[in-house]
Amino acid sequence: QVQLVESGGGLVQPGGSLRLSCAASGSISSIVRMGWYRQAPGLQRELVAVIGSSGSKNYADSVKGRFTISRDNAKNMVSLQMNSLKPEETAVYYCNAVRVFPSWYDYWGQGTQVTVSS
Repeated sequence: QVQLVESGGGLVQPGGSLRLSCAASGSISSIVRMGWYRQAPGLQRELVAVIGSSGSKNYADSVKGRFTISRDNAKNMVSLQMNSLKPEETAVYYCNAVRVFPSWYDYWGQGTQVTVSS
């Protein structure tokens, strides 16, 4: 089992910045990828950014150039630096970790609210 705990959400004005962090504990050695997803009211959960164990990164087109994902393997943490935030990015942001052995499995954090509003 893997436990994920997010922190860093809150209220920010349009154009502002926030940094989300996610601490992982448990069977960390089984994790091959970590990342962030978000879900706005009435919409499906969508990928924001992911980072593999090798450091490879993938971003949603809508956040490229503004968001940066990073991983600290020594601390078992993944972070998401979000700049130039937009009101439409208001959502609950979820930390995700993926295990592929013995089978694919997604672990999720409890989510942290990000509100972009003036």
